[in-house]
Amino acid sequence: MLVRDAMSTVVLTIGPAHTLRQAAALMSARRVGAAVVLDPDGTGIGILTERDVLNSVGLGQDPDAERAHAHTTTDVVFADPSWTLEEAAAAMAHGGFRHLIVLDRGGPAGIVSVRDIIRCWAPARQRAPQVPA
Repeated sequence: MLVRDAMSTVVLTIGPAHTLRQAAALMSARRVGAAVVLDPDGTGIGILTERDVLNSVGLGQDPDAERAHAHTTTDVVFADPSWTLEEAAAAMAHGGFRHLIVLDRGGPAGIVSVRDIIRCWAPARQRAPQVPA
């Protein structure tokens, strides 16, 4: 199975000036764990994850004052829609992250998460091995 078959094509995008509270509210409303941060005048395409928001709040920072650009990962590993899910999972495991922005023709075409991969693999592996009694 390929990334294009598993990725979410409805991508939450925010700007770098969004506050962390705004970003968290949008992620919560959409029930997603990451937002693509588009900064055409700065770093280009980045990602803000629930972990980034959690780390900021855990440090005692004000989510109404902190801006997405200060917490965005900009050295992003991007996936191609033609990657296999094994390639995507390997990239995530190697990098220690749970989301990959999928680029097609230079722009974000989707996002694939560990949850998406598990959802695709689970039916094929739903028969758990029998444990001897």
